[in-house]
Amino acid sequence: MEDKRRFTRPYPEAFRREAIELVRSGSGSIQKIATDLGICHETLRHWLKQAEIDLGKKEGLTTDERSELRELRRRVRTLEPEREVLKKAAVFFARESETR
Repeated sequence: MEDKRRFTRPYPEAFRREAIELVRSGSGSIQKIATDLGICHETLRHWLKQAEIDLGKKEGLTTDERSELRELRRRVRTLEPEREVLKKAAVFFARESETR
C-alpha cells in the first residue's frame, strides 16, 4: 500500500535551475539568494550539491539513480508480500499432493 502523504516537489525544476545559476554566477551568497527567493538556505545548498553530483563533479547518487532506487524499493515492497503468498501456496499444494 502506497503512502498518500508522499513527498511532492514544491518548486518547479526551472525555478531550481535558475536558483542554482544565481549562486554559480556569483550574484550573492547562498544565504542571501535563498532569502531573496523565499526558500531555506539549506534547501538551496542541497540543490547545489545535487547539481554537482549530477554533473559528475562530486561523488554520490545522481538524480536519475535516486529515482531508480526509489522505484526499485517500491517494487520490492510490492513483490515481497506476493512472494510470501506464493511460498505459502507452494507448501499448501505440496501437502495436498502428499495426501493423495
